[in-house]
Amino acid sequence: MSALGLYEPLVKWGGAGATIPISGFGHVLAQRTLEAVRSKGLLGAFSGGVAAGAAGVAASVVFGFCMAVLFKPKG
Repeated sequence: MSALGLYEPLVKWGGAGATIPISGFGHVLAQRTLEAVRSKGLLGAFSGGVAAGAAGVAASVVFGFCMAVLFKPKG
């Protein structure tokens, strides 16, 4: 949907509901990759998505670790 320009209007209309982790993550990757390609050329196709997803992945790892330290998992 991002490639066809259909996801951005959905995000504006739906707000936070349209930026849930799975579909929102794909949209962020697509948008940042396109921006990076415009500014850096072909190299941006490889670096744009990585830079866009880095903050979300890092936050997931940090918060997951914190929860594992604070709470005893049932197993």
